[in-house]
Amino acid sequence: MLRARTPQGWFLITHPEHARLAGVFAAAWGNERFRRPFPHPNTVQAVCRHDDGWATRDLSPKPTREGRPSAFGIDLVGKYSAFEEIDLDDYLGVRGRAMEAVAAEDPYAAILISMHTCNLLSERADHSTLRPVDRPKLEAFLIRQEHRQGELREACARSGSFTATDLMVSTWVENFRLLQACDNLSLLSCVDYPGTANLLHPLPLSGGGTSEITVTRVAERTFRLDPWPMQESLIEATLTGRHITGERFASESELAAAYAAAPPESLTLRIERSPQSVP
Repeated sequence: MLRARTPQGWFLITHPEHARLAGVFAAAWGNERFRRPFPHPNTVQAVCRHDDGWATRDLSPKPTREGRPSAFGIDLVGKYSAFEEIDLDDYLGVRGRAMEAVAAEDPYAAILISMHTCNLLSERADHSTLRPVDRPKLEAFLIRQEHRQGELREACARSGSFTATDLMVSTWVENFRLLQACDNLSLLSCVDYPGTANLLHPLPLSGGGTSEITVTRVAERTFRLDPWPMQESLIEATLTGRHITGERFASESELAAAYAAAPPESLTLRIERSPQSVP
């Protein structure tokens, strides 16, 4: 779940909805300056579905120890303290299902999802919040994920559906970085991040080399990118969630009741080119 604070409480967005928005960005990515991802359908599929494993869990939001909805919010931008508020076995199950939900129909996309998961849990996560008894579980999970990636790479090679360039490790890394960039842009948009950030990795340019991309909030749910990486000069998208009233909740049942009673609500967001951005 993702959360954005409102004057009355919280706007809650599910992980699959956030991933769908990230997929909108991935599908629009690429212009004369920035390279379009390839293989395009598989990469976009990975971005769209990288959080499928959360679908069931997000039906029943849970409160943190402080009583807030347990979710990614503004306070977690730039951090990844995944182990602080969640049962590790449950969490690793969610992450594993996210990859396997896609593996049968699109092993290429599943590899990118697994690479994203492994990066989050190894390089980006705050391991200081992980209990010593849980460390072997995490290490074993990461080993299984890397083994599964190898199996899926072999399946991709046997399929005859991909070029030699598609199957290069450097291409998978490039597409994994795009997944993380679109994921990050969606996270910033969902929580309406009030400052300036960048899209984590330098992204590949059409003529070679890479460039970092800066994201700046200029109005409510309106962000500018510099330099501009999309095909069109403006991206307008809808974001669906539920607005619950109240800042803190005394129990899981109280939060669940508030969430169930809130009707789905759609917001509009804009991603636009900075006036200073080079076309």
